[in-house]
Amino acid sequence: MRLLFDENLSHQLVHLLADIFPQSVHVRDVGLKSAEDPVVWQYAKENRLIIVSKDSDLHQRSFVLGHPPKLVWVRLGNCSTTEVERLLRRHFSAITIFHEDVEASFLALS
Repeated sequence: MRLLFDENLSHQLVHLLADIFPQSVHVRDVGLKSAEDPVVWQYAKENRLIIVSKDSDLHQRSFVLGHPPKLVWVRLGNCSTTEVERLLRRHFSAITIFHEDVEASFLALS
């Protein structure tokens, strides 16, 4: 299970979560810094990545288009990278189940 961290999340999450989400990437690491949502969406789809974002527009896209790709929607508001890391670690099992669910398109975490 590989994640694609959106621009609104810290690139440090790739390193901080490498033990549980190996081979995950940040948009800036794959040449998508400042890319529009459809471009990020297509990249995730082509590379079989789960998008992790705080962007409500991506949530709407997920709702309308379904998957792939899948979306983990982080609903923490203004928060630190450490808080996002803790959230993703705390919900690792739920993210795994979500990844394996053939019908689920998005997972909201708060």
